[in-house]
Amino acid sequence: MPVDLPGFGDAAGTPGYSVAAMADHVAEAIRARAPARFGIAGHSMGAKVALALARRAEDGEAGLTGLTDLILVSGSPPSPEPIPEDRRAKMLAWIDADPETRRREAQAFIRANVGDRLDPETEERAVADVLRAAPAAWKAWLEAGANEDWCRRVGVLRTPALILAGSEDADLGPDAQQALTAPHLAHHRLVTVDGVGHLLPLERPAALADGLRAHVDDRPRRPVEAAPAVAPDYAALIASERVNGRLRQALAERAAPDDPAYRPAAIDPVELAILRAALARVMPVPHLDLAARLDRRLASGAGDGWRFSALPPDADAYRAALRTLDAAARAAQGRPFTTLDAPRQDALLTLCQRGDLTVTDALGGRLDADRMRFWFEDLRADAVRLWLGHPAALARIGFSGIGAGGDRPGEIADGLPGFHAVGLDAPEPWEPQALQTEAGR
Repeated sequence: MPVDLPGFGDAAGTPGYSVAAMADHVAEAIRARAPARFGIAGHSMGAKVALALARRAEDGEAGLTGLTDLILVSGSPPSPEPIPEDRRAKMLAWIDADPETRRREAQAFIRANVGDRLDPETEERAVADVLRAAPAAWKAWLEAGANEDWCRRVGVLRTPALILAGSEDADLGPDAQQALTAPHLAHHRLVTVDGVGHLLPLERPAALADGLRAHVDDRPRRPVEAAPAVAPDYAALIASERVNGRLRQALAERAAPDDPAYRPAAIDPVELAILRAALARVMPVPHLDLAARLDRRLASGAGDGWRFSALPPDADAYRAALRTLDAAARAAQGRPFTTLDAPRQDALLTLCQRGDLTVTDALGGRLDADRMRFWFEDLRADAVRLWLGHPAALARIGFSGIGAGGDRPGEIADGLPGFHAVGLDAPEPWEPQALQTEAGR
């Protein structure tokens, strides 16, 4: 069921041009049909509205709980849309002009947003559709709606999603979708359609149909990954009476698998994606989401009790540094940090380490090179601390100090808790056999 957004198509006379108002408009149309199960497909600005609706659906809003799928085509992301200001100004300049100018500019707009020329009939239909738009709605989107920041409100969605992007889409192509839209979708597939610009439904309707069919046949569902394995001997030590109950509970929590749809609290989903990419280069630990664990620590306010005086509080420093790292990637490589290959990411992180990162305020840089050096030192320390707190890491380094005392030390079968043998290569009899072997080498 097609639904025109307020100010466009058959709804050109309908008011309400904010993202929230547009979402209300579509929600009313869904409730009128009252489907038990439904998907939402949105193109361009419609994708941002679709994401806002998906959040409402997942939060249990009446009439929307049957949502099963999201289809985002050349979509505007939850973050402010990355439109260069000169292009935005040009699009605003002609919408109130005389009819001849409006028609000429509308045609130029269509031609600038396709990978190849449309056939005459399709192009004429597209131009007519642009001219039907209410000028107030056109301006409202460019001046306000496209700049609305829904990043935190949308968060991370669990609804299976298909992202379609044209390889020739200047503003909302594959890089923008990977950097700004994909971080909001725990279960998604990003498909790039070669040779296509922003108007994918008009340029390649068959490719769109094929993508929809493939999505329905095989919805993406990222499984919960098994956590890093804890050696059996070490697991036995954790379960023994030598380990304090509170410590045992803490270790169990650290050993639990990470949620693939983790919704960050201290940083936003885009920043979380940048942090994951950086940590994958700094300390790659399979099957462990260090970034999510670090976000939880930042949100709790817990830390090691100190920070560099040049940096703001930890959560603020991370938000600023991650945006600065991304801005530096865009300045140096013309692409977001998350879309770069490993050597280029390593090169930028090395510049952070040296205090030589070039920071561009215009692209979102918020920390200077020296403060980025301090932050990168903190990042490495935080990564090591988080990993070494995991029982799998404690087992790997042979740390048996967790067995220094249980809840009722006087009742431990072999006497007092703690360590008795203090010489080199002299493990206690109760220490895991694997650790004794390591110590005896």
